[in-house]
Amino acid sequence: MHEFRAGCLLLKSCLDNVAGVRCVVYSNGWPQVDTAFDGADAVVIYADGGAGHPAIQGNHRQVLGELARKGVGLGFMHYGVEIPSTNGGPQFLEWIGGYYEHLYSCNPMWSPDYREFPKHPVTRGVEPFSNRDEWYFNIRFGTPGQNVDASLEGVAPSKAGRLTPILVAKPSDQVRHGSYVYPQGPYPHIIDASGRDETMMWAYERPGGGRGFGFTGGHTHANWGDPNQRKVVLNALLWIAKAEVPPKGVESTVTPEQLRTNWDPKKK
Repeated sequence: MHEFRAGCLLLKSCLDNVAGVRCVVYSNGWPQVDTAFDGADAVVIYADGGAGHPAIQGNHRQVLGELARKGVGLGFMHYGVEIPSTNGGPQFLEWIGGYYEHLYSCNPMWSPDYREFPKHPVTRGVEPFSNRDEWYFNIRFGTPGQNVDASLEGVAPSKAGRLTPILVAKPSDQVRHGSYVYPQGPYPHIIDASGRDETMMWAYERPGGGRGFGFTGGHTHANWGDPNQRKVVLNALLWIAKAEVPPKGVESTVTPEQLRTNWDPKKK
């Protein structure tokens, strides 16, 4: 669980087979290399979030904001989509169109059934799939001061750009009633939305031409063995970098041995 470094290295090994793409992974924190972002077409953070989010430490918010203004793609995955609403939340709305908000969003362990996908480069070649994971939902969408429920609208335009839900499913009442991973819940507003579709991954086009995405799965490392979960994220990585997504999506193969590689040290 939360094998973010191993996940990044696994996805890199898949992108290394895509012609014309160069992927670099910086492990265990913000890059300690002054030139890390020079020439980058996209930056993705797959890491712990919340108050300790790397995007809001020191001058990092300013660094990422400047990259966004230059049209660099930004993506955030799993815990990395959670940011405090008053510290980074407004920036996430501008950069990727949404974020996980503490006590507004929720994080149950469940198995969404992804059956239908919008026509979008990120969904090329993606077939129906389902896996059990900590799929966050009830994401805060929209612009500062405005919430746009993209999961209800299908494709939600806003003053800040265009948001396209990519992975959408309907949580059961049992899922909505919890318990959630933290805080345990259930939350009344989550129960009140019973029967509503929810968005677990989305793609975003900024008005200035930059792109972004949020992916709420990725808690369980073994799920990168699912070829469709892997493909939808690999497609998104290419798309935010403005690289061409193949007609059938990014093809990749991952062995059980690769899934057991690069794990963080474990206490016995």
